Amino acid sequence: MILGASSFAGSFSDIASELESVELYMPKLGIYKDSILQKDILESLLDELSTTDLKTSIHAPYFADVPTYPKDVIVDMASMGEKEFRLMRESIELASRLGSAAIVLHPGRFGTEDDRESCFNRMVTNLRTLAKDAEDSGVMLGLENKEGTSRGNLCCDVVELVNAVEAVNSDNLGATFDIGHANLTCGGDSDKLRKFVKTLGPHVIHVHVHDNGGVWSDEYDGDQHLAPGKGTIDYTVLKELKNYKGIINMEVFSMDDVHTGKATIKKALKD
Repeated sequence: MILGASSFAGSFSDIASELESVELYMPKLGIYKDSILQKDILESLLDELSTTDLKTSIHAPYFADVPTYPKDVIVDMASMGEKEFRLMRESIELASRLGSAAIVLHPGRFGTEDDRESCFNRMVTNLRTLAKDAEDSGVMLGLENKEGTSRGNLCCDVVELVNAVEAVNSDNLGATFDIGHANLTCGGDSDKLRKFVKTLGPHVIHVHVHDNGGVWSDEYDGDQHLAPGKGTIDYTVLKELKNYKGIINMEVFSMDDVHTGKATIKKALKD
């Protein structure tokens, strides 16, 4: 087991003092201005990173309609143009440079049930293009399950996510299992969550952990990103990921949350 945390949890040195890996959260590293990569800022960050022994994963830009997300790096996987492909390829290039374990991708969006299939098909087409780029760069992509409490997201349902990965049919695209999102999709039901994990398991190449109450709320549709152990999730379901040796990344917002989450995950996975 490789435990890590997202780059917004603390400084690289703080994360390195507790964990083995950091997920570089591309939209919130301060490396973009008007959607253009600021290479001098990136190099400064990488210099800081190089003073640690942290392994890395990358979280690519995605779609979010919240005030805290920078509008210039929004990417809807079902509706991509030249700018969006450039943003994704910059994440792929950085992952290749760093030897990152995985690049996390969010699925696409749909407007109504009537256009869901067409949006799904466009997403798969775009993912095939990115998977070929990943193959050329020697990196892995992990398509993440989204939370079922937020309307308009594809791939909340585990079967739809598996269908997307299998439709792309690339050795360079697997799934990122987000247990917090899955808990919301499963309504906080541990049995349903365990079934979700078993179904997705063969495709999982990366894992996100954070906690919530398992129900919708007006705070980010219930996607609270609490420290593991502060919500309703039974983390022993992670044992259903048979033979998984990759990164378990904590998507939390402070080092206090890292400390709490680290203890929770280790206890849950203890034999």
